Amino acid sequence: MRVFVAIDIPEQVRAELEALQSELTIGRSVPSDNLHLTLCFLGEQPEQAVEEAHLALSVLRAAAFDLQLAGVGSFGNRAPRVIFADVARNADLAALEQRIARSLRRAGLQFEKRRFRPHVTIARLPRAVPPSELAMARDFLADHAAFKGSPFRVADFRLYRSVLTPRAALHDTLACYRLAEF
Repeated sequence: MRVFVAIDIPEQVRAELEALQSELTIGRSVPSDNLHLTLCFLGEQPEQAVEEAHLALSVLRAAAFDLQLAGVGSFGNRAPRVIFADVARNADLAALEQRIARSLRRAGLQFEKRRFRPHVTIARLPRAVPPSELAMARDFLADHAAFKGSPFRVADFRLYRSVLTPRAALHDTLACYRLAEF
């Protein structure tokens, strides 16, 4: 089972991201239902490991916090492959990501260790982008560098299953874990 841990995006911020996507005339927009902020990508895991992940995440305790999307960026230096909404620096988010990764490793899960770069993917570009479209991507990034989403409260995080299809990945919530309000 292909799984990941993420923060769901609230409806108002989804609408803001959809408006941003509507101005991007190249690539393939991520469906609104799939907009999320990945905390930990676990990849393909056996069912028993997914159950261990659920148990580890069920006992994790952390406080709720506020978050804001700010700016846009891309992965893939000369030829962008992914365009995303960036996240304003947030110590609580970084701490939550570290606690989740540690808990999952202690539970015995094996997954690729990646530098945490919080973002919400809004579009994917093909491998070979024509120069004219590459220029459009760069213009989009420059024109929307000052993007600011509405601040929102992160009151939970989720364990998702992802099923890849030719059109898009289908994401199902397997479990939701509440964060404490103080």
